[in-house]
Amino acid sequence: MPASPGVRLPHSALTGENGDPIMPATAVLRQPSRTLVITAAAVPLALAVLADDVRVRRQLHAARRDPLSGLPGRADLIAHGDRLLRTGRRDRVYVMLLDGNGFKAINDTYGHATGDAVIAITGRRLAAWTTRRQALAARLGGDEFAVAAVLPARSALADITALREQLHQPLTHDGRTLKMTVSLGIARAADLPGEDTDRILRAADAAMYKVKTGEAEFPYRATLADAYTTTVNGRRAGRPGAHLPAA
Repeated sequence: MPASPGVRLPHSALTGENGDPIMPATAVLRQPSRTLVITAAAVPLALAVLADDVRVRRQLHAARRDPLSGLPGRADLIAHGDRLLRTGRRDRVYVMLLDGNGFKAINDTYGHATGDAVIAITGRRLAAWTTRRQALAARLGGDEFAVAAVLPARSALADITALREQLHQPLTHDGRTLKMTVSLGIARAADLPGEDTDRILRAADAAMYKVKTGEAEFPYRATLADAYTTTVNGRRAGRPGAHLPAA
């Protein structure tokens, strides 16, 4: 029987059996739309934050690159090499160190602008070679560069030889045709068990110097003894950019 006027119902229309408030139907209908409005308003802000983060990352990435060659520096090379070593395929991980031959003569004869052009062209050639491979090239300083790469066991030597030949191609700048070759040292991670990229780079540096001085012929591959040589190019701490951090 319907309750008579003035009789109080046992439960309020806004209260459930346990005393918890019951949201009116109109409020229930409005709640999802309110949530959607809040979410929609947050999307542009989230996208703006993401875009700003990407912009900052790109700026930091660009700041770490050498403005002349367009290549990253030693720190990025070491980080990349260590990532390659963590794959466990040390038989396919190679580190190469390249040093220009005749760069000083080009600088002295044609000026620093021409020398800068040679560095820039060398950087572009190295970058082009690495884009087709799991590899990273870096400028260590002066006319000294390095590469850390994963190369197929069967074609590694051919790939490295092709890189060397590309770098030996004549350069054209300001109406002049220039010739600069490189001395290239090779270190394979599998030949240096347990060593990190720092030490492997030092071995590649020692290998490069042996090729440069005629003590060894290209393609000479570094040994464990090379990795622990006491001097490289007459300098106890190693060549600039290739030395190990101080203990």
